[in-house]
Amino acid sequence: MIDQELSKKDKKYYENFGKRTLNKILAGVLVGISHLPFWVIYGISDFFYIVVRFVIQYRKKVIIENLTYAFPEKTSDEINKIAGKFYRHFCDLSLETIKLFSLSKKQINKHIHYKGIDLIKSHFEKGESLIVLAMHHNNWEWCSTVQLYLKHTILMIYNPLRGNQAFEKFLLKARGQWGGICTPVHKSARTTFEFNRRGKPTILWLAADQTPKATSQFWTMFLNREAPFFSGPEKIAKKTGQPVYFHRTTKVGRGHYEVEFTPLFLNPKEEKEKDILLGYVRKVEEIIRAEPEFYLWSHRRWKHKRPENIPLTT
Repeated sequence: MIDQELSKKDKKYYENFGKRTLNKILAGVLVGISHLPFWVIYGISDFFYIVVRFVIQYRKKVIIENLTYAFPEKTSDEINKIAGKFYRHFCDLSLETIKLFSLSKKQINKHIHYKGIDLIKSHFEKGESLIVLAMHHNNWEWCSTVQLYLKHTILMIYNPLRGNQAFEKFLLKARGQWGGICTPVHKSARTTFEFNRRGKPTILWLAADQTPKATSQFWTMFLNREAPFFSGPEKIAKKTGQPVYFHRTTKVGRGHYEVEFTPLFLNPKEEKEKDILLGYVRKVEEIIRAEPEFYLWSHRRWKHKRPENIPLTT
């Protein structure tokens, strides 16, 4: 459900009539595209790859800068090669995100294989809620379909989109059609504690590598640069004792993914302060270094500067 409170309180989320109408039309086009067969979807992706990489050169400066900082040992040719692979993956990911809107269960079973489901189910049988930390690597959007195979209620945490309610409605419907609940990040703790109070096992599922405000109290080195992280997941884990799992998506072929859930911290209350977030960040770095072309390099992840009064966690 779109968070109407933000559109009323924050001007960044406001749409005038003209923009709102245009966004609704574009969202309707996306619905139509989603029903196209996969061979057409990837044909469109191939076309957009040429346009995005060579014609408009989408965020090229940001991508090259991010890669150069992350891999100082690589030559410019190696950086450009990774960037090229990223552009191709980015176009596939964009079209696959649109395709999510109309995916059938038969297509899901064909294109996505889940591992570690039995581990997750064992927690449900004990009445335990979980926190699952994901990352913006490979196709994280299709993973909302895991709700089909789980009894936990999945709380899918998201950042509300600025000034495009039609596209946000499109995304939330695509993500939530399997039964998961799309929950805005600023309501995640409140929602989690409410389900916990009612004794209903949930999975708090989020890509925790998103960019919070500069005032975040947790800053650490991430791919050779200082970066803030949301501290909410660790606070919730420490307060509730909910086991923390890591969610990794691996690309095994074009349009085919393997998703694995592995324990990260089974007894979070026993961990030292900030060790949960540090463990998550180092795991994310490990995966990115192994498969750099599948990370979201076009994102301005390092746009903030750490305030002097906030220490760097190492």
